[in-house]
Amino acid sequence: MASTLADHPPVAVVGAGLIGVAWAICFARGGHPVHLNDRNDEILAAALEVIAAALDDMAEFGLLAGRSPREVLAHIRPSADLADALTAVVHVQECAPETIPDKSALFERMGELTGPETVLASSTSAFVPSLFTSGVRHRERCLVAHPINPPYLVPLVQLVPAPWTDPAVVARTESLMVAAGQSPIVLKREADGFVVNRLQGALIHEALRIVEEGVAGPGEIDLAIAKGLGLRWSFMGPFETMELNAPAGIRDYVERYGGLYRRIIGVEQAEALWTGPALDVIEADRMTRLDRGRIGERQRWRDRRLMDLVASLRAAEERTQWSPA
Repeated sequence: MASTLADHPPVAVVGAGLIGVAWAICFARGGHPVHLNDRNDEILAAALEVIAAALDDMAEFGLLAGRSPREVLAHIRPSADLADALTAVVHVQECAPETIPDKSALFERMGELTGPETVLASSTSAFVPSLFTSGVRHRERCLVAHPINPPYLVPLVQLVPAPWTDPAVVARTESLMVAAGQSPIVLKREADGFVVNRLQGALIHEALRIVEEGVAGPGEIDLAIAKGLGLRWSFMGPFETMELNAPAGIRDYVERYGGLYRRIIGVEQAEALWTGPALDVIEADRMTRLDRGRIGERQRWRDRRLMDLVASLRAAEERTQWSPA
């Protein structure tokens, strides 16, 4: 028998900005009543409008787990009162501004308003959890659960424990995310940039260097990913790509191409690349391709393309299931 929304315990999402809205969609689609909190009633009202539009689009692509937009939206309850929003929830997903003082104060407040069994998770992409959870009551229930935007379409979640995080809390959060349709990875320890931003940063750094050296322009680099690497990376990672690109597997690949990659890396001038003339070239190029006033429109275009891709990949997975012999 299919589960209903009432079968799942409530969760809270604190902060109704871009990421908070996305998390509310994830949890509600996954079957959880969601208490969406923000101090500003106007922001909450606007958030519900954004959610409704996204749900309509997702329904078009069959991405609501068999539920209707109206059903999912009905289980997102806005609240401008933090204490009210945190009542009887099993998990809190914080989406506040990216400053340590803001997060520290908010986590300490959430720690006072919830019992020790309630998990307190941050969506931060900039800070490891030990920087803002040390003063929280029962701090062992705190961790980072960092999404990839927008998480209702890109399911990866990075779970980052603080040194004091209870392993059982990490396991509970991992189970919650899987049940909500996400794909969590658990880091073994804190690390600046986590996993995804370190990988993404390396790629962006090399893209900057290619522009700075005059090898290719920004448009060509975007195309190299969108029509090249990104097609494979949409369903397999770099290690599997390496393994399948050499007759005898990954060590064979390293023996064949390791020297090339070592030559490419060379001595990197990080500060010059991230602040120098290459950035001016890229910004000028992007301004010719997208008017700043149409960024929101282009974001919706991105989301609908992702919906189409996600729906297609799910269908492809069902048609082409493979398991080791």
